[in-house]
Amino acid sequence: MKKLHVFNAGPCLLPQEALDRAAEAIRDFQGTGISVLSISHRTKEWEAVMDGCRALWKELLNIPDDYEVLFLGGGASLQFLYIAMNFLEKKGAYLETGVWAKKALKEAKGFAGTKGAEAVAVASSADRNFCYIPKGYEIPADADYFHITTNNTIYGTEIRKDIDSPVPLIADMSSDILSRPVDVSKYSVIYGGAQKNAGPAGVSFAIVRKDALGKVSHYLPTMLDYRTHVDGKSMFNTPPVFPIYVMYETLRWLKAEGGVEEINRRNVEKAEALYAEIDRNSLFTGTADREDRSIMNVCFVMAPGREALQDEFLSFAKERGMVGIKGHRSVGGFRASIYNACTLEDVNALVACMQEFEQIHK
Repeated sequence: MKKLHVFNAGPCLLPQEALDRAAEAIRDFQGTGISVLSISHRTKEWEAVMDGCRALWKELLNIPDDYEVLFLGGGASLQFLYIAMNFLEKKGAYLETGVWAKKALKEAKGFAGTKGAEAVAVASSADRNFCYIPKGYEIPADADYFHITTNNTIYGTEIRKDIDSPVPLIADMSSDILSRPVDVSKYSVIYGGAQKNAGPAGVSFAIVRKDALGKVSHYLPTMLDYRTHVDGKSMFNTPPVFPIYVMYETLRWLKAEGGVEEINRRNVEKAEALYAEIDRNSLFTGTADREDRSIMNVCFVMAPGREALQDEFLSFAKERGMVGIKGHRSVGGFRASIYNACTLEDVNALVACMQEFEQIHK
């Protein structure tokens, strides 16, 4: 069978070791004789997985004791509303850096309108199709919080340093969580969907500073109140059991591979190799400003004058085992998502494919 090199933006490539252990758990969960798909979430065996998964998050990201790690349904898209409802009293401030940042702001504006509050974009990179991260903006001192989207999967930009904010900082880290070290203490909430680096689709995570909760004056629906899930240890209702189990095994793999520091080293090495080829190759050009390039989602297009080769390259790459490099439907071009489980071998295979294509079309 032809070797496949998977660059899907999400659901992403997951470690084979995690998939193998998850497959075994479907047949027999930890010697219980019951599939993990059928296990009661109130058994001691399952509670041990929840505790273990939470402990791995805290260990891998050095999460302080005054934070809780939550496992929730609804994806990051529902977290957009969680954030507004749990933190927006008078003003929410947002950095608009792409599609998902815009959607988060939209939910905040919708909620703010119900209570005479406001949600504002303090800066935006929409003027250049989100190819850069805005700089030199001022975070409003009267904002209840400042929200950022650290990695922009569609446009290939990333905020790789923790921001100093005069107001509570909240971050959607759906697509770069666990790919690099993060100073969690700088944030009130870090949240995201699991399906980029942390596990499969079907579960989202939220790392919440507990003393930041309960400050708004309006009513919070039970299921949209973070305190409900802190108090219930993410089991107020039946949790998404299987996605959490795959997450647990993915975190075990990450720890065994050397943790976040080591995976960051690998991710930088992969990104540098691919960007170097994009910059060298006469047929391709990158779309994000170099200083803001993502190490998770490498976005590029055919060079000016060579646009007619796009479909041919997609077919050429597919024949050589490249999977998922077509750019997002809203922007076109190409996107190689090189999340944690993607290897340098995969990236080198894509580089060789690009070089071979260049030789044909010189």
